[in-house]
Amino acid sequence: MKRTLVFALVGAFATPVLAHEPGGIHSDRSAKVEAAFDLVRTRVSRDGEMLVFEQLVDGAAGSRMPSPKGSFAGAEVYSYVWPSSLDSGAVGFEQASGILALALTSHPDFDDTPQLDENGDGKKDNDGGLWHSHWMVLTKDATCGPSGLKVRDIPEGAKPKLPTTWPGAPIYIDSPGYDLSVKKNAAQIRVPLKAVGFPESFNYDGVTAALQVNADLHNPLLCVSSVWDVASGDLSLPATWKATD
Repeated sequence: MKRTLVFALVGAFATPVLAHEPGGIHSDRSAKVEAAFDLVRTRVSRDGEMLVFEQLVDGAAGSRMPSPKGSFAGAEVYSYVWPSSLDSGAVGFEQASGILALALTSHPDFDDTPQLDENGDGKKDNDGGLWHSHWMVLTKDATCGPSGLKVRDIPEGAKPKLPTTWPGAPIYIDSPGYDLSVKKNAAQIRVPLKAVGFPESFNYDGVTAALQVNADLHNPLLCVSSVWDVASGDLSLPATWKATD
């Protein structure tokens, strides 16, 4: 199921790849991709009891953010994403719910980290434009345009298993508040190993993309609207992190 969903992104968005190496995925630069989202290396490494998810780009990571639209409906989300073979149950969602992906996102029109005050102004509802971390579960939806993918919706009345830091939106998304860094050419998120159940291994890939909130605010609520770059070129999750590395 996971590989079927992954290949929904193959085709027009594929980019050439230099090599798949134990240290991650090295990708060709592309004149067709904005430098801030043009992936050149994607990797996951271990630092003590932390997993370090990192993307290196050809330009300044995080330098491009969405322009505010003034409303939640139709709002854009810019993202650096690590799709993985980890089961969605590893971080607190229902098991086998779709593709579990870690994401670094910016969206100035809404705030979905209600437990955090990222800008330190004493308010927890006004800093969605700052880069922050999410887990999200991706599933297929033909109405989402060329990508064919969305963040999985939660039907009205349904009560699926969700992480304790679920922000309350009716989609499979989590706001874990992980430490992160967006500077120079690197976008990075540090994830505690215990937060993903101390896996022995998992596969991963890298994507830069935009998502958009449905203007009608109904299923699908949040579609993958544009895919700018794919580290592997075909979203085959070729890189492997192993606990023994």
